[in-house]
Amino acid sequence: MSAYPNAIAMSAKEFVEWSTNVMDDIVRATGVKRGLDKVMDPLLNWGVRNSMYPLHFGIACCALEMAACSGPRYDNERLGLVFRSSPRQCDVLLVNGWVSKKLRPALRRLYEEMPEPKWVIAMGECAISGGPWYDAYNVVQGVDTFIPVDVYIPGCPPRPEALIDGFLRLHQKIKKSKIGTFMDD
Repeated sequence: MSAYPNAIAMSAKEFVEWSTNVMDDIVRATGVKRGLDKVMDPLLNWGVRNSMYPLHFGIACCALEMAACSGPRYDNERLGLVFRSSPRQCDVLLVNGWVSKKLRPALRRLYEEMPEPKWVIAMGECAISGGPWYDAYNVVQGVDTFIPVDVYIPGCPPRPEALIDGFLRLHQKIKKSKIGTFMDD
């Protein structure tokens, strides 16, 4: 592409693509990218870790423990966890309870509707391996068979302390990742 395009003949999509390519070339040529990454990575990483919005997908008895975690005794909001009901506003899918084969496509669709970056937590034995229904014809043998899982929280049902520990483990995983990379290499 030319450095001087005919902006009048371009569509909005073509202009955005052209300007992104030009800015990418400038940032790479001047070495600004490394400096931006060094400054922005920890800052964006901190922001993502401390403002998680889990999509609560409570199917069974684990949902009660999840609800208890939001109560005043455990107060998960002090960790920046605010449960939301819309996948378009969430970055963590918290699956708890057994997943039937009929429910699997809907759960996969919810996962795909979430914006990037996104994570998945499997809470309880039913979500991890099917639980007491591990050999049932209609229960999925773990959510990791159709969506990638980042953190597993074992238990039947896991206590609210275990859920908080699972989110702290997710914090550690996010801290090690490079979320805030300005542009890909």
